[in-house]
Order: sequence, then C-alpha cells, then structure tokens
Amino acid sequence: MGAQQRVFKAKINSTKSLRKIFKAMELIAASRIQKAVSRVKAASPYATALTRAVSAVATQSNVEHTLTTEPEQIRRSAVVVLGPDRGFAGAYAANVIREAEELVGLLRDSGKDVALYTVGGKAESYYTFRDRKIERSWTGFSEAPSIENAREIGETLLEAFSRDYEDGGVDEIYLAYTRYKSAVSREPEYRRLIPLEVVEAEDGSSIPQPRTELRQPSFDVDQVFPLYEFEPGAAEVLDALLPRYIDSRILAALLNASAAEQSARQQAMNTAVDNADELIKTYTRLANTARQAEITQEITEIVGGADALAASGAGD
Repeated sequence: MGAQQRVFKAKINSTKSLRKIFKAMELIAASRIQKAVSRVKAASPYATALTRAVSAVATQSNVEHTLTTEPEQIRRSAVVVLGPDRGFAGAYAANVIREAEELVGLLRDSGKDVALYTVGGKAESYYTFRDRKIERSWTGFSEAPSIENAREIGETLLEAFSRDYEDGGVDEIYLAYTRYKSAVSREPEYRRLIPLEVVEAEDGSSIPQPRTELRQPSFDVDQVFPLYEFEPGAAEVLDALLPRYIDSRILAALLNASAAEQSARQQAMNTAVDNADELIKTYTRLANTARQAEITQEITEIVGGADALAASGAGD
C-alpha cells in the first residue's frame, strides 16, 4: 500500500470512530429530550398559577411590598446566566451568553451596577477567562435540575435582594436563559424576576407582570382575577408567596434551559454525523484516486521496462 493510501486509510478510520461517538451522543440527547420537555410542561402550570396568585394579591390590595413595588432608584441589578455544563451543543452556550451580555450592556448604559451569577460550567468559564467578577456560581446540574437546585439559587438571590446597596445588595433580579420552543427551535431571552412590573389593564386595574427588560411584557394583561379575602393580610400572603414564586420561576427557567440544551446537542450531533459521513466519502474517493494513480504508475513502469528489454534484445 502506498503512502497516500495509508494516510487516507488512517483518516477514514479516525473519522469513523468519531462518527460512532457523535451518533451515540445524538441518541443519548434524543432520549433525554422527551423527559426534559415533560418536566417543562409539568412545571409550567404551577409557575403560571403562582404568578397569577401574586398578581391577584397585588391587584386587590394597596399594600407596598418588595415583590411588586418598584424601587425609587435602581442602582445595582443581579443578572443570572443559565448556561450548560458541557459543550457539544452547537452555538447554544454562545447564544445565551450573547443575550446576557446584551442585557448587561443595557443595564450599564442606564447607569446601573451589575452583579453576575452563573449556572453551568460554560458560563462560569466565559466570565472567569475574561476576569469578570462572579458573585456566585452553580455547576453540575444543567442537564437535570431539581427543585433543590432552584431553591438554593433562590435563597442566594433573595438574600442579596434583601441587603442594602451599601452592603452589596441588589435592587432587581434578571434571568438570562434559553426558552425551549420545539425540537428545532430555541430562543435565548432575559426576563426580570423581581420586582414584578405593574401594568395598567384596560379597566384601569393594576396587574403585576414579570418584565422582559426594557421590552413590553409578553403576557395577556386583560385578565380578570377572582375576588379574594386575605388572612391575616395581603402583606403576609405576599411574604409567604415570595420565596415560592422565586423558586418556581427559577425552576421553570432551569427546566427550559435543560430541554433546550438537549435539543441543541441532539441537533448539533446530528449535523456532526452528517459531516462525518461526507468526510468518509471524500477520503474514500481520494484513497481510490491515489490507488488508481499508483496502479497506473506501476503499469507504466512495467510497460516501459518491457519496451526497454525488447529494444535491447533487438539490438543484439
């Protein structure tokens, strides 16, 4: 076997080995997508109902509460970036980090300090490599988050939210994550977690909504809440709902990010398998071409040698 054939043969074998790895990762991601999507669908009704409950309490009472009251001056904002722990997911990590950087830029342009919190090894390594200060980071559960993970993040954020600005506290909290839309569609977005933005409905009532940064809320504000009586009072109800609201929203974002990560990884690995197939075809064609060239050269040398022997025999 010629030198060129050995080179192409080695490339074909290594590409086939990589293809097996890509195919295995694609199948693993595909098997996890349905479970992740099921968890998103199971968690969404609770998070939505809890938001409606908070909205109902705030709408039907005039009590001022940190959950629904806009601070007079917002000096520091917390931004929580939800990224993956592992790679091999295409541009998934880059897209959510780009979305977070857009939010950070807008907040700083408006004169606010930014406190960064990260979830996932990719987001942490991005800011660490650039010597950006991270207040707190969490890793190891981006693919399978639990309510305990959401509660730990929520407690840390609420503790920072309850502190004064001079003590390193924050006045508002944003989440930057990827929302799962379908198996082939994912949308990075950022959303303000607290305080809820109060939006005036058509009937003149005030309805708090999670705010998507400086954009208009994407929720239907023309909703009518049933009448409630609060015992012992609206403020106490909001105090009880605050940690549950934070935990449910963070968990919903984590689950969306998990489903989006598996979807992105499955799609990226499928593309990698297709590229590997194309490379194998290309290397096989080049190897056959090199083999044909070597055979042609050998035949040419044999014919040339025979002609030389015939010419020398005729001369004798």
